[in-house]
Amino acid sequence: MQKKNDILITGGHAATTAIPVIEKLQKEYSGYNLFWVGPKSAVEGKFVPTLASEVMPKLGVKFIPITTGRLQRKFTIWTIPSLLKIPIGILQSFKILFDIKPKIILSFGGYASVPVCFAGFVLGIPVFVHEQTVAVGLANKISSSFAKKIFIAREESKQSLHDCLGKKIFLVGNPISSEILKIPAKTKISKSPTLYITGGSSGAQRINNAVSEILYELLKNYKVIHQTGKLDYQKFENLKNEFPTDLKKNYEVYAFLDPKNVSNIFEKSDLIISRAGANTISEIAITGRPAIIIPIPWTSYNEQFKNAQMLEKSGQAIVLEEKYLTGQNLLNKINLVIKNWKSMANKKSEIAELDKKAAGKIVQEIEEYLK
Repeated sequence: MQKKNDILITGGHAATTAIPVIEKLQKEYSGYNLFWVGPKSAVEGKFVPTLASEVMPKLGVKFIPITTGRLQRKFTIWTIPSLLKIPIGILQSFKILFDIKPKIILSFGGYASVPVCFAGFVLGIPVFVHEQTVAVGLANKISSSFAKKIFIAREESKQSLHDCLGKKIFLVGNPISSEILKIPAKTKISKSPTLYITGGSSGAQRINNAVSEILYELLKNYKVIHQTGKLDYQKFENLKNEFPTDLKKNYEVYAFLDPKNVSNIFEKSDLIISRAGANTISEIAITGRPAIIIPIPWTSYNEQFKNAQMLEKSGQAIVLEEKYLTGQNLLNKINLVIKNWKSMANKKSEIAELDKKAAGKIVQEIEEYLK
């Protein structure tokens, strides 16, 4: 392309989904300036850097922080301060859009994206929205009213959107990184099976607490790669240092994993233990690794449980609801999956085939619109 086109990308916690699209834009079309607008902290009331704030600058995408609040389903000490941030986020969004004057806004959902999409609509900037989950989240339900095009990862998402939006809804799948797509199927379990335990980029303390109860026992039989999140990292680093040398060598602990390195972890893993974020579900389906899925129970419309059910129905995963999550229950599930590993691995999945082409479809739609 001869002419530079500025594209503003926004999202709450969807950087992993956006990265394949960003990389495809950068690889195939050099004429784009890319900006990411989102929160700097992933946790209300605490400073835990978001994945986007750490990764986007490394990709050559300018990160612009926004201060905005979310609509909370239960009242906490952060509810009032969070609500008061909403008008601040709207004002910031207008200023950012006036400064950048992007040709298009591409939103990947999350509460931080709503004021950006609203401001874009008011200013006449085309808004494209991508929804990763089966049940459309509240943020994307709002933003879809401002959108010219709505990309959905799953056919079931249409049920959560208004009928009047049907003409602008496109089924594209969930974008997956090229590194994940290159991972070969694993035909047999490793002699010393490797478990990859993750609660997402910010970690999951409920999962971490269950793991801490059984970690010593796990390391006797398995290798463990554990992504804890920054809040719990030091606790597990200290725990590792207390183990004897023969167990210590079986344990890798990380606060945070750069998405570029996740493919290496998946490649050597025999079993994935994780939340049910849409991107993680897609990665598990594509790589064919058996999984134990622990959905977040408080997500809007129970979207994580619905994500997890898709993988369980294929026979590739077992769902462990958080209300039943204890160290012993988790250990029992791990041993069960290892015992049945061969029958659970490399299941055929419709979502895997769809997701392989998702990034390309989104980029094609953007390119067609900007011609």
